[in-house]
Amino acid sequence: MLRAGLPRDPAQWIALALSLAALLAGAWLLRRGRPPALPRPDPASPRPGPDPASPRPGLDPASPRPGPAPRARAPLCLAIAAAFAVIAALISAAYVALYLRGGPRIIDATSYWLEARAMAAGYLAWPLDEPAASVLGRFLVRSDAAAHAGAALGGAAASSADRVAVIFPPGYPAVLALGFLAGAPLAVGPLLAAALAIATYDLAARFAPEDPAAAGGAARLPFVPLVAALFSALCAALRYHTADTMSHGLAALCFTVALASARRALDEARGGATSAPRGRLDPAVRAAAVAGLAAGWLAATRPPSALALAAALLLVLLPASGRWRAAAGAREGGPAPRLGRLAAAMALGALPGLALLAAHQRAATGAFASSQAAYYAVSDGPPGCFRYGFGAGVGCLGEHGDFVRHNIAEFYGFLAAAGTTLRRLKLHLVDALNAEPLALLVIAGAAIALRSPRARPLAIAPLLQIAAYAPFYFDGNYPGGGARFFADVLPIEHVLAAMAALAIAERAGAAREGHGPAWRPRARLAAALVAAALPLAGFAFRAGFDHAALRDREGGLPMFDPAAVARAGVARGLVFVDTDHGFNLGFDPAPGDVAVLRYRGDALDRMAWDARGRPPAYRYRFAIPEDGGLASVWIAPLVLDGSGGSRGASSPGEAVPGEAVIEGESLWPPRAQRGAWAVPEHASGTCASAGRLLAVHAAADGAAAGDGAAAGDSAAAGDGAAAAGDAIVRVGLPAPWLRGARISPRVAVAGDGAGEVRLLVDGALLRVWHAEPAAPGASGAPPALACTELPPHPIPERAVEIELSLSRRRAARPAPGAAGLPEDPRRRAEIAGIRGGKDGRRGGGAAETGGVFALDAVRVAGGNSVDR
Repeated sequence: MLRAGLPRDPAQWIALALSLAALLAGAWLLRRGRPPALPRPDPASPRPGPDPASPRPGLDPASPRPGPAPRARAPLCLAIAAAFAVIAALISAAYVALYLRGGPRIIDATSYWLEARAMAAGYLAWPLDEPAASVLGRFLVRSDAAAHAGAALGGAAASSADRVAVIFPPGYPAVLALGFLAGAPLAVGPLLAAALAIATYDLAARFAPEDPAAAGGAARLPFVPLVAALFSALCAALRYHTADTMSHGLAALCFTVALASARRALDEARGGATSAPRGRLDPAVRAAAVAGLAAGWLAATRPPSALALAAALLLVLLPASGRWRAAAGAREGGPAPRLGRLAAAMALGALPGLALLAAHQRAATGAFASSQAAYYAVSDGPPGCFRYGFGAGVGCLGEHGDFVRHNIAEFYGFLAAAGTTLRRLKLHLVDALNAEPLALLVIAGAAIALRSPRARPLAIAPLLQIAAYAPFYFDGNYPGGGARFFADVLPIEHVLAAMAALAIAERAGAAREGHGPAWRPRARLAAALVAAALPLAGFAFRAGFDHAALRDREGGLPMFDPAAVARAGVARGLVFVDTDHGFNLGFDPAPGDVAVLRYRGDALDRMAWDARGRPPAYRYRFAIPEDGGLASVWIAPLVLDGSGGSRGASSPGEAVPGEAVIEGESLWPPRAQRGAWAVPEHASGTCASAGRLLAVHAAADGAAAGDGAAAGDSAAAGDGAAAAGDAIVRVGLPAPWLRGARISPRVAVAGDGAGEVRLLVDGALLRVWHAEPAAPGASGAPPALACTELPPHPIPERAVEIELSLSRRRAARPAPGAAGLPEDPRRRAEIAGIRGGKDGRRGGGAAETGGVFALDAVRVAGGNSVDR
């Protein structure tokens, strides 16, 4: 939906006022400073200035490397660029207060927050405390995920010494961790904003040098670098990405620094600096090492963006090597090409970032494997849904269910990738300069850059970024954040837009050439003021509405605020939070007097309280009004009863007694999946306990499960093998509290869904329960969801690892359309009372095969306290 109109928020009105002031200042400058017109020269007479036939410095391959602006103006240029950097930092800091309202908002941002806090405490992956469900959730992966995947295929069981980590690459969290160590993590973003403005200035100075003689010599300030830095400061998308704790601000900085440093390395080498004073690195080698460090850190921050950067660096380096060889052959005693030395310096510089990435993946998965792939392998489906590439089965129905069902039918191929890319581009039109029409400046600048060998990589780099993300199925767009996968090249687009603005200013100056040489600098300054007015007006009339939507989403507040806990007088104890966002913001792997845990509303809360010495317990409530508006936040005492169950206060001061039951949805994510996947789904108004359950879905009606899945689980489970074609999900239970207890799984079935529940203790099969749906009634109507509590079974006193293996299969049912059964599987699911969709955290694919087989709960009788 296009959001545009007259300004509504104070920030939009301020932007409009500044835009009008800039326009008026530009008009006043032109009118006040316009000199008397000079007689136009005879067209036949030669014009003063450089020979048009001579190449412009910096654009001819054989010309000396371009230097900075004249020395008399260099301090002023740097001062102006520094002022723009300060403006960028201040706006980002204001964004934290006005739009984020004091803390990270997007689930990804809260995950980066938790990862950085853990790294500040010295953890890439931290110990997993029991019960695991109290400290696990969205975007958190167990370090034994790869081992359990192997166990599901018949391998050895994983070690009980589990650890947990955030799935995202560690490059940005490592930088954010510095903010935690300094006690000001939210100051990291504004500092990145300032660095981005300076880096954008440097990028433009390196790739788009201007001829001093063509525009007034030393009386001229460099237009493109300064306007590009100004665009960076006024870009609302970058202000968001350097305010919220998202990785794209750092990724954009790494991309920009790598390109500018590579260009500088070539210029230094071509300038003849073949040696450096003893004890100092060659400037060219030093610049190449900086480029490599930025590229390696980008790989540790956003790996697909690093692929685009690698291709862009090749566009910078390879043509330069050919020009060097040609120039060396044309000049006697010319310097020998040193491209190999520069490439080696880049490779060495990239090692720290690559080593950090490898260490994180090893800590997160227990192997040198992708942490994100390991997470989605056990938390989502269909199997193999989360991957970089094309083919069938791409697209996760748990995390991105609505998007996948709407945009990807069965196969992620060219058409689906084109649709995803076009959706990103549509939103990205706003990102660079805050309004879609202003994106024409970027396109015009790219056309200008393509004509210059030196600037050509800037025109191609955004296309490389677009291509790098085409194999990823999810668009990743949201209001305020824009097309965030393309945000990493926004500084390049600002340079291109500044080049287009320069071309427009030059044409305007040429039309008034008769006014004399003093007119051109003044026209450039007026053009810079107009350039500043454009993104300000874009924010006032267009982008401001997107950022207001970001501000007001999901209750309009961070889902955990330590200040609210302090105001409630909580100085010691456990604080249980309802949301994954809140847990990521509040949990500390090295907790102090107050520890934050995930609230489950069942016996797991009592177990977590028990394991931590039964301190005072509280529940952090974050209630979002149904009609929108600010969320209500309060902290109430949490009364955990002595029966082994728990319930939290639903309103301040109210205690709700519970029962000894573990909800099935609380056991998400599973320990392993094969040929199936499980996600929590709503089942309000049915027999499901608490209105939700953990639904097991077979991959492609069980076809993908095959004999391999059953055989794999049989090897892991011992005897009592599952039948061929079953789809298997394995969930873990908290062993320390179940030793000596009797457990009774409660399952829900409907339609043609059926299955088995197998109890595994330390890898041995102890019990198999079968679940079949009820037969249709006499009228032939399909049965509604039926919940069945299976017979109890005791747990050995010395049990170490307890799992339930849920095997999904199809019952022998009448064919769709027969005996009154609807042919549409989703209609059969609706009759059963199951519905998928977003619940604020995950979306489920409700009964894709038409039947339902789910774990509703596990009832516990007896058992041990943590003391025993």
